[in-house]
Amino acid sequence: MYNCRPPNTMNWAFLQGLLSGVNKYSTGFGRIWLSVLFLFRVLVYVVAAERVWGDDQKDFECNVKQPGCENVCFDYYFPVSHIRLWALQLIFVSTPSLLVVMHVAYREERERKNKLKNGETCRSIYNDTGKKIGGLWWTYVISLVFKAGIDSGFLYILYTIYKDFELPRLVKCELAPCPNTVDCFIARPTEKTIFTIFMVVTAALCVLINVCEFTYLVSKRIVSSCCSSGKRRHSSQSTRGPTTLFEKPSSANVNPEDKSVAGNQSPNVIIHLNS
Repeated sequence: MYNCRPPNTMNWAFLQGLLSGVNKYSTGFGRIWLSVLFLFRVLVYVVAAERVWGDDQKDFECNVKQPGCENVCFDYYFPVSHIRLWALQLIFVSTPSLLVVMHVAYREERERKNKLKNGETCRSIYNDTGKKIGGLWWTYVISLVFKAGIDSGFLYILYTIYKDFELPRLVKCELAPCPNTVDCFIARPTEKTIFTIFMVVTAALCVLINVCEFTYLVSKRIVSSCCSSGKRRHSSQSTRGPTTLFEKPSSANVNPEDKSVAGNQSPNVIIHLNS
């Protein structure tokens, strides 16, 4: 007797490796975002949402058996299945995080080649390959913009297709080849509506976390730049010392006896400059 269990649709080892790889280079907001993504979105999608939707077209029934009527009505009211739209959303929103990991891997490879060429005791190119400075900072910020934009775009698409994110119990269809206005019924509309609202709320929460992290990184960068410029200005002012100039006194204030001595000597100019 063969085991007819369906194949596992999720490679948990890959997800675990991706989570740990991105988590090392993320801020506190980034770790919260990853937790919400994988625990409340991917896990709910794999464990519950796929089973709730199942075969949508098979569970969609109309009160007439005209050939082609159910297919046309289903395609009109459900142009894109929720479950497939969420699958695309999760794939696309996880991709920008890989840019950070790839950038760090690129830095590590440059560091390895540098040591291989100049020896282990040579000067390192980067003090810390995972520190978000320079190009890595921009890569991280751009990934945040992409993640927030992707989630917002998919939320807009879902809202455009399904108004108010709610699935009705009954829809009326009058498209050809249906003979007249027919009533069509959706399987488990309340349960599907609950899952839809849950996925929408978690996606909106991820967008909010991305916005907070973006604001945190940009404000931190601005404060750091202001502090650095202030320190440089203070250090440049502290290195400047007082300048004292002693010039030749005027002849009106010199005694006649001293003029003969002063006439045979060149004037002394003492300049003290501390730079």
